[in-house]
Amino acid sequence: MGISLIEASKRYSSMGQDWESAIVQQFADSSPVLDNLTFRTIQGNALRYNRQEKMPGVGFRGLNESFEESTGVMNPQVETLAIAGGYLDVDLSLMRSFGEGIRSDEELNKVDSLALSWTRTFFKGDSSINPREFDGLQRRLTGTQVIDAGNSSGGDPLSLRALDRTISRVRRRRRSRGDDDLRLFMNLEMKLQMQAAIRDTAVAGFITLIPDDFGREVMRYQGIIIEALEQDNNGEDILPFAEANPGGGTPASTSIYCVCFGDLMVEGLQNMEIEVRDLGELQSKPCMRTVVEWEAGVAVMDGRAAARLQGVIDAPIVA
Repeated sequence: MGISLIEASKRYSSMGQDWESAIVQQFADSSPVLDNLTFRTIQGNALRYNRQEKMPGVGFRGLNESFEESTGVMNPQVETLAIAGGYLDVDLSLMRSFGEGIRSDEELNKVDSLALSWTRTFFKGDSSINPREFDGLQRRLTGTQVIDAGNSSGGDPLSLRALDRTISRVRRRRRSRGDDDLRLFMNLEMKLQMQAAIRDTAVAGFITLIPDDFGREVMRYQGIIIEALEQDNNGEDILPFAEANPGGGTPASTSIYCVCFGDLMVEGLQNMEIEVRDLGELQSKPCMRTVVEWEAGVAVMDGRAAARLQGVIDAPIVA
């Protein structure tokens, strides 16, 4: 059973490891994906498992008859981990001027950068282009788990009917109570279009703003929390209006993802906790070096744990 980064942060804190707790907490706070993923710790750098693609058949029989033999379809899967991280050098002159605290600030900035890079990979990662990273949802999702917003050249506005169809393709986690394990991910401009739709009587009613436990307004569609993704660590949009349109034309569309998080659904994998190590002063230059490293990946354990709505342009939402 996996644990969330928030739970891992609390565990570090209970053991008196306050700096490790702050690092993990910062990592979770930097990304709505990492804030929702649970991570299963594995041995080695890969997980082998079987994913159910088709359930076995069942039926009825009469007296003195036998049941028809039927077995399900299980496809073997292998998920490999990717090593992410980087070095952080702080000049000794800066430390003399601003104190040791500047290292802590820079380390937290490095964690922010890693979290944003990891989030981009969660959606856009492609091991065929960069074999050092894991595959993201855009490459993983195929067949009925990819829904077209329409077939117009140049893309189509988001329709609530298409969004409903996308949500219907995602299987909720077993023993789930409500929609707390589901999330909708879109870029910030699309979330602003959703917010504008609240004021449109033609589509309003299904999009709501509900205060959370801290009094902050949380946008939901059909009870599912909407998460906005902005830019990665390189300042580039994670879900830009630059994808190919199902109907052709100049690439100008984006995708919206519905994801079910949790055990046996969409899970994070790791063989180590996020590690921040002090390597001390370098011989090559007057700097103190810190390394941030994490060996982790993603597993889509259920073929219907996520779906992608593609071909959405930046335009007002329609019913």
